[in-house]
Amino acid sequence: MLTALAIRNVVLIEALDLPFHAGLCVLTGETGAGKSILLDSLGLILGDRADAGLVRAGADQASVTATFEFDRLPEPIRAALHEAEVDVEPGEPLLIKRRLRADGGSRAFINDQPVGVALLREISRNLVELHGQHDDRGLVNARGHRALLDRYAHADVGEVATAWTRWARAEEELATARAAVEAARADEELLTAHLAELTALAPVIGEEEDLAEQRAAMQKGERLSGDLSALQSLWEGSDSALAILRSAARRLDRIAGEHPLLGEALASLDRAVIEAGEAEDRIGAAIDALAHDPLALDRIETRLFDLRAAARKHGCTVDELPVKIIHMREALDAIENGEGRIAALERAAQEAGLDYRAKAESLSVERAEAAGRLDAAVAQELAPLKLDAARFRTAVVRLPEDRWGPGGVDAVEFLIATNPGSPFAPLGKIASGGELSRFILALKVALAEEGGAATVIFDEIDRGVGGAVASAIGERLARLAHGGQLLAVTHSPQVAARGNTHFLIAKSSEGIVTRTSVTLLDPAGRQEEIARMLSGAEITPEARAQADRLLEQA
Repeated sequence: MLTALAIRNVVLIEALDLPFHAGLCVLTGETGAGKSILLDSLGLILGDRADAGLVRAGADQASVTATFEFDRLPEPIRAALHEAEVDVEPGEPLLIKRRLRADGGSRAFINDQPVGVALLREISRNLVELHGQHDDRGLVNARGHRALLDRYAHADVGEVATAWTRWARAEEELATARAAVEAARADEELLTAHLAELTALAPVIGEEEDLAEQRAAMQKGERLSGDLSALQSLWEGSDSALAILRSAARRLDRIAGEHPLLGEALASLDRAVIEAGEAEDRIGAAIDALAHDPLALDRIETRLFDLRAAARKHGCTVDELPVKIIHMREALDAIENGEGRIAALERAAQEAGLDYRAKAESLSVERAEAAGRLDAAVAQELAPLKLDAARFRTAVVRLPEDRWGPGGVDAVEFLIATNPGSPFAPLGKIASGGELSRFILALKVALAEEGGAATVIFDEIDRGVGGAVASAIGERLARLAHGGQLLAVTHSPQVAARGNTHFLIAKSSEGIVTRTSVTLLDPAGRQEEIARMLSGAEITPEARAQADRLLEQA
């Protein structure tokens, strides 16, 4: 609940620190005293648009700080803070601060950590529920009516949401499978032709590299063929260099014994013959290795061209062509087997859809039954609030199938008719703001056990009523505040007397300076303020006596 509100330099408020407690807190004061300033200040905490006009004249900036304390931080708030990476320790108060500069800029903080205003708006629905003369949030907003009815019915919406997720996933898988088969079938003829083409080509991983190496070797032999032929001719025939060396060695062998130098010359010549023979052998081997067959070279180049053309055609490398063949075969197999898989997915989607429909229909029945109970509960509250001619109805309407979702198949909206014979209309469409506030109060009383925001605020719900109706409003506000926290801005002494705490809002002037102050009243101060509300400017003994009676009855 809201435990403290600190305001600095907002319109007529220079500095104000207010403590708040559980139960019913009433705020009273003369018209124009500044009650709206408090609500505008709280609106900044809830993420309302920053308005430079709220900064007090002469000040550079204004600030509002609100402290909320919880036994346990509500899960929606905890999840939103976690998503925004804002750390709040368990049991730690939630301090929300908004600074507003005179130029219109603003900054927001949660526990001294800077945050966006959007986060304030997101968590505000679980912090404060504000109902006023021109309320467009809370119970007036039809987007929250279905969740309220479900809580009132104690319905298990999670079971329906799970069934919806399962059905949506099954339908998605079916659609994906159908699209894949249809796409494959559309390309089946082309796919078959491509597969036949690649199968005939029969590419092998690593083949391109081997062929390229063979082609390079053959092309090299073609370039060296003339030189190799000339070298080979030097070693062949009776007049070749090697034949001459051998002939010289034979002649020298016959006379080598005649002189030592001739023996040495013979040894050198023998070595030369051996080396020349080895050179001849190596040249011959090189000729064999570099020998090229023009027809074989042409076949290799043609094969390389075909492989590379196929790779370009299919947008891959030559080594990836065998994988392409596998994928094409799988695609064709999928076409053949796709009908069976689609049939299985259709059965699964149908079963999931039937399960969702059954659970959603059961939820619809629960909603219809709960709507009747809620209508009766609200109807009991209308007469005491001087709305006895009005009617309330919870409309549970079947949605078209394309709008079904995890919340079921129904739209829910609270409708009212303020006069006999008049048609029902949405809750926020009635003309009178006072009637709207009393309808909301009746609805809040009927929904009292189903939770809501930590703090509920009613702004001048008693406008235009008095006597028994004001007493009925006060009694219901006190009942709603039991076990929680409710703030009521009121002009009614009957409502003010019901408060557990009572703040007086007053405006004072000192020369040209006007200030708004807020005072927590003691029992004597409460008696005096309620007497003023009863009698006006001049407080009479009779008014004080009547104030005492109201306080005693409360």
